[in-house]
Amino acid sequence: MRVTCKSRIHKLRTQKNLTQSKLAVYLGISPRTYSDYETGRCKIPLDILICLARYYDVDLNYISGISNIRKEYPHA
Repeated sequence: MRVTCKSRIHKLRTQKNLTQSKLAVYLGISPRTYSDYETGRCKIPLDILICLARYYDVDLNYISGISNIRKEYPHA
């Protein structure tokens, strides 16, 4: 089964016991918009994916579902 970006961000959020509303505040977006990202109603912009990857300390390949290997976000 192919992992999708929406399922990956949902899994990361629930593992940290966070609400969609809390993440929406962190990202500076509405809770509805964040919900739309997790349900796949709209695509997640790259800048939001980068913010989520930094927040969860995972690389973009993992959060986007390209890789199942969880690596840390590259800190420069």
